[in-house]
Amino acid sequence: MTKDEVIELLEENKEPRGIAYWERVGFPGKTYGIGLTMLKQLGKKVGKDHELALELWESGIYDLQILATIIDDPKKVTQNQVRKQVKHVSFWMLSHAYCSTLLAKLPFMKELAEEWIESENHIERRCGYALLYHIAKDNKDLPDSYFENYISVIVSTIQSEENFVKDAMNNAMLMIGQRSKNLNDQCIRGVQKYGKLDIDYGDNSCQPADVIGNLTSDRIQNKILK
Repeated sequence: MTKDEVIELLEENKEPRGIAYWERVGFPGKTYGIGLTMLKQLGKKVGKDHELALELWESGIYDLQILATIIDDPKKVTQNQVRKQVKHVSFWMLSHAYCSTLLAKLPFMKELAEEWIESENHIERRCGYALLYHIAKDNKDLPDSYFENYISVIVSTIQSEENFVKDAMNNAMLMIGQRSKNLNDQCIRGVQKYGKLDIDYGDNSCQPADVIGNLTSDRIQNKILK
């Protein structure tokens, strides 16, 4: 497909309710109001296309950028590319999609996470901790010690962090705590220490993940005991 054909596809599937929502919350850019689930379905129609993904990203249009993360080919994505792109994912839903649909599939994801967690740029820190979630979820070979330092950093800094860095940190604790009984105990104690989080998700019903409720559930406890 060409960029024009992709735009035509989005025009055919635009969601008036989604557009109205973004207008209501003061979203600053153009949008077709299409949700992530539908964009993933449309991405299957477009197919993997690295060059087209780069072109869609440069449009600056939210839905096209989300679609770019979906159709890009992780084998062709370079570190130079993502280091430039990450500077432009200030909107929280875009950063979520960018990390989960593209960055988490890159062979250098761990390197990015470790670098960005230490960044002075809050967007990079947000993405760094979002990738730490995926490292905890997918990399089964790492020892508990790899995550223990991150737990300490999260517990000591989360309450003073930027709004959506808090969200990414909290989600990372949720996944780290599912790796082992040791990490489960440390994450529960950590969340008890930093307490309730005040995170502004805008005009919607989103709430911070209930880390303690999940990590103490029978499902998770049975999982880690195996």
